[in-house]
Amino acid sequence: MSAGPDELRDIALAVGREAAVLARAMREEGVDVADTKSSGTDVVTRADRAVEDLLRRRILEQRPDDSILGEEGDDHAGTSGVRWIVDPIDGTVNYLYGLRDCAVSVAAERDGELVAGAVVGIGAPVEYAAATGHGATRDGQPISVRPDTPVGQRLVHTGFGYRAEVRAHQSACLARLLPQVRDIRRFGSAALDICHVADGSGDAYVEEGPMPWDWSAAAVVLREAGGRFGVLPGTMALEGWPAESVVVATPADGWDAFVGLLREAGFLA
Repeated sequence: MSAGPDELRDIALAVGREAAVLARAMREEGVDVADTKSSGTDVVTRADRAVEDLLRRRILEQRPDDSILGEEGDDHAGTSGVRWIVDPIDGTVNYLYGLRDCAVSVAAERDGELVAGAVVGIGAPVEYAAATGHGATRDGQPISVRPDTPVGQRLVHTGFGYRAEVRAHQSACLARLLPQVRDIRRFGSAALDICHVADGSGDAYVEEGPMPWDWSAAAVVLREAGGRFGVLPGTMALEGWPAESVVVATPADGWDAFVGLLREAGFLA
């Protein structure tokens, strides 16, 4: 079933909007913790599962031959060459506490290349969307990254995983990074953090360990807004930890300087 990147973007945005409505409604009803993941503080709510079920149904209703990779459910195999990568609630702990920074993230990948994505706010009414060759938008208006600035004047977004060893490693790296930049911000949603770089409300983003469902849609938004995204080899020494684990986002012309700074801080091998 053929579709252009802009058509896939429109599907991502439509299903993301519906999923965000469900997530808001369930938040108003009260949030139940259904399970935990990497640690006792890394929670899955009943809403995570209900929202992902909705995303899967809506995508397959329109594109039954596509594959789906989701955070909370089993992979769905398809035959079309298009794979959807979905995070029902990015920022689940924020969602649990009633904080604004959480979002539905929906990305489309064709033959292994990310081509479309949408990040729809749950706690805050914001919508980011992008498709290859069609630019990026926030609430329907075109966005672009900030002009390159000296590293000492960059506002850097970050996040922390839920495993104690990962937190300890990243906090040590951030302690070395902080004196070299304007400041650090940590809001609790990787997808929204990367979109902040895309719309110019941040100069860079770095985090150890986010998964593809956390960053795939936002990576398309960033790229189409004039940014650069990568998952780079880190220095985290943990059994079973992937070699490429450090997620980095910057304006395209600020990439080299920021990567050099991350290497000095101990994030990168």
